[in-house]
Amino acid sequence: MLELKFCGMTRPGDASAAAALGARYIGVILADGPRVLSDAAALTVLAAVPDGTATVGVFGHASADEVSVRATRLGLSVVQLHGDADADMVAQVRRRWNGQIWPVVRLATAELPPTVADLFDVADAVVLDSRVADKLGGTGVSLPWHELRDRVASLRSRRAKLVLAGGLRPDNVERAVSTLAPDVVDVSSGVESTTGMKDPDKMRAFRDAALSARPE
Repeated sequence: MLELKFCGMTRPGDASAAAALGARYIGVILADGPRVLSDAAALTVLAAVPDGTATVGVFGHASADEVSVRATRLGLSVVQLHGDADADMVAQVRRRWNGQIWPVVRLATAELPPTVADLFDVADAVVLDSRVADKLGGTGVSLPWHELRDRVASLRSRRAKLVLAGGLRPDNVERAVSTLAPDVVDVSSGVESTTGMKDPDKMRAFRDAALSARPE
């Protein structure tokens, strides 16, 4: 069944609302960007996440030691690696930390890098996101779902789940899910009233649209 991840949380109330809507994953940003939180602020936000809902920390260009130390300090369930992590980075983090590891593959086109198959073999999930210069995520730019469909299909028998990010909104997530059939959809800017502030009506609309999707 499709799972939901609401990311870029900056307020405890938004995290609590996401959980109430049935989110399986709730994320905070620990990398540079407009939604970045200190560890202290992240702990405050994540304290609002109920037991049974996984917490995700989004990292940029960080060492495996830094990722493992901060993930342990914050009690994370998942680390999401946005710094163009390769299979070796995944292995380094796994040796240091016991949780799910989601490397991110950022795409400017429908061309998948040759290393993506290795990531699907070693990671718990692989996130497909849009590549925009000087930004790690939360860009609001959508991926070319139809062009990716056949290329991604060949990877689905491997170990990792597929997480779809990149410009998802209430008005397009149903089409994206129908096209690519991801295991998880990941939204941040697409459900905001302003940067970092989630809109409860948009969050609800996103959930309803995502869960109503049917494969093409």
